[in-house]
Amino acid sequence: MIEARRLHILRAVADHRTVTAAAAALYLTPSAVSQQLTALEQETGHRLVERGTKGVRLTPAGEILLSHTNLVLAQLERAEAELAAYGSGAAGRVDLASFATGIGLVVAPALARLARTAPGIRVRVQDAEGDASLPMVLDRETDVAVAVEYRGAPRPDDPRLTRVPLYAEPFDAVLPRGHRLAGADRVPLGELAGDTWIGPFPGNPCHDVVVLACEHAGFEPGMEHFSDDFSAVVALASAGVGVALVPRSALLGTALDGVAVQPIEGTAPTRRVFAAVRRGAEEHPLIRPVLDALLEAAA
Repeated sequence: MIEARRLHILRAVADHRTVTAAAAALYLTPSAVSQQLTALEQETGHRLVERGTKGVRLTPAGEILLSHTNLVLAQLERAEAELAAYGSGAAGRVDLASFATGIGLVVAPALARLARTAPGIRVRVQDAEGDASLPMVLDRETDVAVAVEYRGAPRPDDPRLTRVPLYAEPFDAVLPRGHRLAGADRVPLGELAGDTWIGPFPGNPCHDVVVLACEHAGFEPGMEHFSDDFSAVVALASAGVGVALVPRSALLGTALDGVAVQPIEGTAPTRRVFAAVRRGAEEHPLIRPVLDALLEAAA
């Protein structure tokens, strides 16, 4: 009989690619993870992982078991959800991770709604970028992620996650007030190819959106100044040190003295925001009201 907790370990190793990283995510020691993998191999009668200098990879047998693991763990989440519903599930805590703008735009209004409609549900919020919050959901460090599409993000049909689209918003060009295109109705992105750029650090999902948009326009942006805080990005642009692309909602409440904010000509790069939970948990009586509140806030 295969133990479900060992399937959790197998998936963590597949996600993190090393025993050490998987152990850290699961709050176990590397030796405990290795022992559980060995026990799982004994239970299945197959070698499931191969260790190399660059980490761990699944064998073909391990890949087969992983495909079933995603289904089994999703069904266990559904079982927990139904049992919680049977026991009413009217009160409890939900952990939620979101990037900063998402907290202001949809998470905070959703919490205000929940305070009225489901006062027994307590949501604990932490600030985390999308590329961090999705692994946190998979590693059971948080229940809900409000995240952004980025290069390398789990696909919408990923069997480990259920995704709920929330909203999409364009990026606008933020230019120093004296910039040659500051008075344009719309900014052709290719016209900024020779400019110095300000933007989020590599790894931030918005960095990927900006770089990909510039690549589609035929150039690589000359990133020289970096900040994940868009108010700092705008401040640097107002100082005249470069240009930037900033999600429209991130400009709300930001001091725009010294900059011109212009829409992009043609198809603007877009930030697509969604909520994600472990597949099978979307109908949990604590999580479903949170998702519904996020959807209402996004609408």
